[in-house]
Amino acid sequence: MIEKFKSQAGFSIGNFILEFVQSIVLALSVFVLMYLFVAQPNEVKGNSMLPNFVNGEYLLTDKLTYQFSEPKRGDVIVFKAPPSEPCSENECEYIKRVMGIPGDRVKVEGGKVYLNGQLLDQSFLPSDFVSDSGEFCKEGEEVVVPPGMYLPFGDNRSHSRDGREFGPIKKSLIVGRAFFKYWPIASVGLVPTIRF
Repeated sequence: MIEKFKSQAGFSIGNFILEFVQSIVLALSVFVLMYLFVAQPNEVKGNSMLPNFVNGEYLLTDKLTYQFSEPKRGDVIVFKAPPSEPCSENECEYIKRVMGIPGDRVKVEGGKVYLNGQLLDQSFLPSDFVSDSGEFCKEGEEVVVPPGMYLPFGDNRSHSRDGREFGPIKKSLIVGRAFFKYWPIASVGLVPTIRF
């Protein structure tokens, strides 16, 4: 009787450990697949996206959508730094907003942005924010976004190194679309959709 109980106890503990290990492996596999193909966490570093994104906030980036569709004007994207940019090992991804899609004409003049000949409504930014020109978007000169490329600007234009300096980026550099803030708790929520 005692021997039978011992063998049953050993069998139960062995089953429990095996099931526990299988559960951990399954959970890790799902996490890795999600991270590689569906969504990944990103930290906002710096003030280039103020006031809509604050330094130290954490968000989830949707990596799947752009496999089946194109980025849209107003999307907040995470992308790998273009080859022309100095990039430290831990800061190789930028977060910016898509201002121009392929074929768009963009001009920065007098602190304002013009899209396809029209003054851009930027009501998602404070009224005193100024859009400075840069090396690529020179003051008063209209630029055309080439096929297969996207022009990203930071929201905090006076404190953002972005497409105004380094120009449009290839779609292949885009990691995904920022869609959900999850930290700090006070910031939790979906990233608002902005279209222009």
